[in-house]
Amino acid sequence: MNLQSEVESILKKVGSSLGYGEDFVVSFSNRPELSDFQSNSCFAISKRHSKKPLELATEIVNNIPQNTKYEFSAENPGFINIRIKNGYLSKKAQELLEDNLVGVEKNKKRKKVLMDYGGANVAKELHVGHLRSPIIGEALNRLYKLFGDEVIADAHLGDWGLQMGLTIAQLQEEGVLDYYFKGAGKEPIITLEMLNIAYPKASKRKNFDEEFKQKASEITLYIQQKKEPYYSAYKKIREVSVKEIEKNYNELNANFDLFLGESDAEAYIEKTIKIFEDKKLAYESEGALIVDVAKDGENMPSDKLDENGQPYLLNPMPPVILKKQNGADVYATTDIATILMRNETIKDLDEIIYVVDGRQSSHFERVFRACKMAGISPAEQELLHVGFGTMNGKDGKPFKTREGTTVKLADVVNLLIEKASEKLRSNGVKPSRELALKIGLGAMRFGDLSNTVTKDYVFDLDKFLSFEGKTGPYIQYTVARINSIMAKTNCQGGEIKIESDEERKILISLLKLIGAYQVCYKENSLNTLCSASYDLASAFSTFYNNHHILNEKKVERKKSYLSLCELVKKALVQALYVLAIDIPDRM
Repeated sequence: MNLQSEVESILKKVGSSLGYGEDFVVSFSNRPELSDFQSNSCFAISKRHSKKPLELATEIVNNIPQNTKYEFSAENPGFINIRIKNGYLSKKAQELLEDNLVGVEKNKKRKKVLMDYGGANVAKELHVGHLRSPIIGEALNRLYKLFGDEVIADAHLGDWGLQMGLTIAQLQEEGVLDYYFKGAGKEPIITLEMLNIAYPKASKRKNFDEEFKQKASEITLYIQQKKEPYYSAYKKIREVSVKEIEKNYNELNANFDLFLGESDAEAYIEKTIKIFEDKKLAYESEGALIVDVAKDGENMPSDKLDENGQPYLLNPMPPVILKKQNGADVYATTDIATILMRNETIKDLDEIIYVVDGRQSSHFERVFRACKMAGISPAEQELLHVGFGTMNGKDGKPFKTREGTTVKLADVVNLLIEKASEKLRSNGVKPSRELALKIGLGAMRFGDLSNTVTKDYVFDLDKFLSFEGKTGPYIQYTVARINSIMAKTNCQGGEIKIESDEERKILISLLKLIGAYQVCYKENSLNTLCSASYDLASAFSTFYNNHHILNEKKVERKKSYLSLCELVKKALVQALYVLAIDIPDRM
């Protein structure tokens, strides 16, 4: 349902009939007390026809046929203001109430999309840096599905890199893996606690122990070659980690169709490299196998020289490294092989979308170019990196503990529950873990998604958890309030009749919310939907405060009010679902 386009069509038709063309654009009014929509197009059009803007606007308005939908007026110095008539607004409200998607129209041409988000690393405990990918990715997944696209979500685990070699090297030295390496004792019970100690210890050690680092690199290569007993030890560690990762993602409301990892693309690496070699795109450089992906105008030498006497490069674009000197696969190789695997195992993918930290933009640009050059990704397929900004503390720096260490995901969840419980108790509600988690997680998700996806933002849980203002709990509370209203009456809703300014404001806010979905879909950012949801909830709050819904004496008005409440609830529930925010029964 797009009334904005409907009004635009009316103006274009009249403008064309009068010889002024169809360059009319309509937007929601920035003076809602005067009109619902406005058009500023007469200013530009009047210059081409040597007329005053107000004169042209008046002529357009005077030639619009009388109708039962809209009131048009020309206003100084040349605006066209449009107000939706109450009768037509009432009709549209009733249609929205009966529409399963509350005005959102599915795409005429639906896409098949693979979304890659999550990106947890096996053998590492999830931390605050892993939050944004599943938060943003899950919301985009649900948004695309709302528009009718087929979406396949893959967590794409990091399970094939140096962290695996480091962890095994550490556990081997500690004797934990003697069963595999010495055939001694029983098969060990690997726990998450073991991994949480072993990996950080090994990661620090590699910075000063070159021999240990070399050993870990060799083990990483052995794993990639499926050499025993390294590969069996690796599989055991992976199994333990993936179970915990799945649990973490479920708690975050992130749902995946696939839990594949870098290791699953291993079978495609040899084929990937052969494709580049057969097409003479790969060549050796200093013992490594590389692919040059630079375009004209990139890697251009400048007049300035570096410390080695070599010229600095303008618009640098490094090559893609397919194989290291020691023959091990690298990050780019695995990502390219993963795209090959996806296109061979999942047919007819229109898009592959990566929801990954924006600091990886150069990596993905090079990987995507290489895939297009080699034909691994068809020309018509879109490869898209949705790069997000960092989550920072109140000091503006990446969010960390007071000790300067990275905050664990488990600690974030506990913090959400603790803060939400405090808020509920202050409101006279006895908190349960489930209730507090719904509110805390909703607060965090809304706080994150309210920001343009590419921007850094401040993780301020006290602000996010406010029951007032533009926050997740405010939207959740609005739905809970409507549920409370419905529970207190036996009266059934009836036909919606829009009469008051407060009711009109609800409908205009709802129309903006419908339009917000399309904006978010185009921009791959949910901030517009968050703002529009808040505006609708705020409009409802004003209506609720100014109208005694349950005490309304006129039966038809009361029924209309109740149906309007149901419409607002339906719209907010849909928006919160897309944002992957659960709705608590009480607050």
